[in-house]
Amino acid sequence: MPDRPHAESPRPGARRRLAPRRGSHSGPQRPLRVGIVCPYSFDAPGGVQFHVRDLALALRAAGHEVSVLAPASENTPVPEFVVPAGRAVPIRYNGSVARLTFGPVTARRVRRWLAEGEFDVVHLHEPLTPSVALLALRYAEVPIVATCHTSMPRSRALRAAFPLVGPVVEKIAARIAVSEDARRTVVDHLGGDAVVIPNGVYARDFATATPRSGWQGRPDTPTIAFLGRLDEPRKGLDILLAAAGTILDRLPGTRFLVAGSGTGVPDRVRAALGERAGAVELLGRVSDEEKAALLASADLYVAPQTGGESFGIVLVEAMSAGAVVVASDLGAFRRVLDDGAAGALFTTGDPQALAAQVLSLAADPERCERYRARARDAVRQYDWSVVTGQVLAVYETVLSAGDAVGSDGSFPALSDGVRGVLGRARRGWR
Repeated sequence: MPDRPHAESPRPGARRRLAPRRGSHSGPQRPLRVGIVCPYSFDAPGGVQFHVRDLALALRAAGHEVSVLAPASENTPVPEFVVPAGRAVPIRYNGSVARLTFGPVTARRVRRWLAEGEFDVVHLHEPLTPSVALLALRYAEVPIVATCHTSMPRSRALRAAFPLVGPVVEKIAARIAVSEDARRTVVDHLGGDAVVIPNGVYARDFATATPRSGWQGRPDTPTIAFLGRLDEPRKGLDILLAAAGTILDRLPGTRFLVAGSGTGVPDRVRAALGERAGAVELLGRVSDEEKAALLASADLYVAPQTGGESFGIVLVEAMSAGAVVVASDLGAFRRVLDDGAAGALFTTGDPQALAAQVLSLAADPERCERYRARARDAVRQYDWSVVTGQVLAVYETVLSAGDAVGSDGSFPALSDGVRGVLGRARRGWR
């Protein structure tokens, strides 16, 4: 997007490593060399990949040197700061399909990337996912920060795997969770605690996006947008389609703009709506710019997910763009929408409850304006200008604790500064 920061940085290893600066907890005052590891493939990017990309851009814009290691095929276009770790294979994970890479060839690439990077800190995302992040956790010999994006309160797989990976998990100096739901996953499966730092959004990109006239509706013919992986049941497209019939009965001119990839979607639309299937326009996968324009054009953004959501970044994007959000009342969504003050909530999995909220909002423009006003205030805490500072505070406190390195190369002791960051997060620090 045009307003996103971009900064050039040399290839990892191009400069002598800088010695960590000690004794300050107000954020780094000199450039850091940061290695970020994403376990999921850039061949089919999703929320975690976008978060990693945008965090890297924000850190680089702040003057830090960043290299990202992630699975990606050789012919996949990636930002110049992303180092491809090789092709990935699709694996069912947490109700979704994750594209991961592992094995001896990948392990060699991870070790080479770490050696060339000479990083001050390595930041792993989803460190227990069987992919490059877990390998980097095994081989890294510098302070490690880990971010958990997943909301998985009960996972037999993680509990079964923990005895095997438990010793290496002790190398993690500080844990970040993107939400309270993700923090509970950390506590349940990794032990210890985590500082809650939300996903970031370049809010201005969405707030200043230009609507497309062909996507805009009118009071009597509103436009409703949906964005997600269309062949994953937990994303809730079928809930929206089941509600669409009731909405069209009352508001025949309503348009549904559906963005995302998936197979068999036209057949599902026809099965749900029959001769009214033309009310649903399938846009396919959209670019960042198209997504911003879509959200700026829509009257309502519907998030009908049924579970497995730890945050809800697209809700923040829609709120930033001025769309009124209607979301299932999952805990993560409820927190983003300030318990229903910044957007409408409906009973998860209930198409009629969704339809009732949409029809109520269509008949009440003043309520919509109240939601928009509250949303404009709510999204400020998620802007990258705020989130990046919080991440850097964690980096700095971990580096300041780096003197307490165990004989096995782990970082078992958190400094008072790290504990202070954790304490502020538990008190709702934003």
